[in-house]
Amino acid sequence: MRVWIVFILCLAGHAMAAPTEEEPMDEALVAEEPEAEEPVAEEPEVGANPVQIEIGEFDEAIEVVEDVVAENPCLNHHCKKGKVCEVDESNTPMCVCQDPSTCPAAEGEFEHVCGTDNKTYDTSCHFFATKCTLEGTKKGHKLHLDYIGPCKFIEPCMDTELNEFPLRMRDWLKNVLVTLYERDEDNNLLTEKQKLRVKKIYENEKRLQAGDHSLDLLAHDFEKNYNMYIFPVHWQFGQLDQHPVDGYLTHTELSPLRAPLIPMEHCTTRFFEQCDADSDKYIALEEWAACFGIKDQDIDKDLII
Repeated sequence: MRVWIVFILCLAGHAMAAPTEEEPMDEALVAEEPEAEEPVAEEPEVGANPVQIEIGEFDEAIEVVEDVVAENPCLNHHCKKGKVCEVDESNTPMCVCQDPSTCPAAEGEFEHVCGTDNKTYDTSCHFFATKCTLEGTKKGHKLHLDYIGPCKFIEPCMDTELNEFPLRMRDWLKNVLVTLYERDEDNNLLTEKQKLRVKKIYENEKRLQAGDHSLDLLAHDFEKNYNMYIFPVHWQFGQLDQHPVDGYLTHTELSPLRAPLIPMEHCTTRFFEQCDADSDKYIALEEWAACFGIKDQDIDKDLII
């Protein structure tokens, strides 16, 4: 548990979300989707999500701007991850797939990423450039970034382990919020409304302090101090539901949380698969809350704002 909090918070300061194009969830999360494409709309820039690490490392739809001279039409032309801007014969900017060989070499193993094809890519740049070259093919349609780090054997998640996962996850979310509250002076990690809600948790004398606790203790604390967990569960949903804000989580929106957790928690993929109770490729707020044991009468959309 302590590893989760340190891992995320060390990187919280520079986690920024960016405009995205919606992508469907891959088969690692839900059943294979239909081939029909949905219209894509560019979304406005959003703020920082302190729970996620560099979204640019795994978000499949982040927009980037080419660093070119002012005279170049590509200066203000946006291309999604995996593409670069070039001009045609009439000097009109257009986005083309980036040649993977032009991506900077990885500076360390920490830059490697694993795709859903179970192949390790040197960097996220190499992954997205490769994915771009496969656009329009069945292989490219199914290829997504699975998790951060080199591909490795992920142990099967047993039923008993799956039941334990939300115990640790709930406690982690609560403690992340409390830690952000303690460190948030002028960093704007939390809004004023969020600070007021977390303050009530922080000042509650019955709060279970952060630490490596037994599963029995975590289960007992959730039962006795249930109200402390309602807002953290809603808050995390709101942090992920950004592209667009519609009350549903897609594969792309879930990736900032899911991708860094998989190497540390082998039940992550199965847990989120189970959350999509109706197998429609989206996790609704009601499904998300149910996964964490939040009662129907306590689900409140105002808590995710």
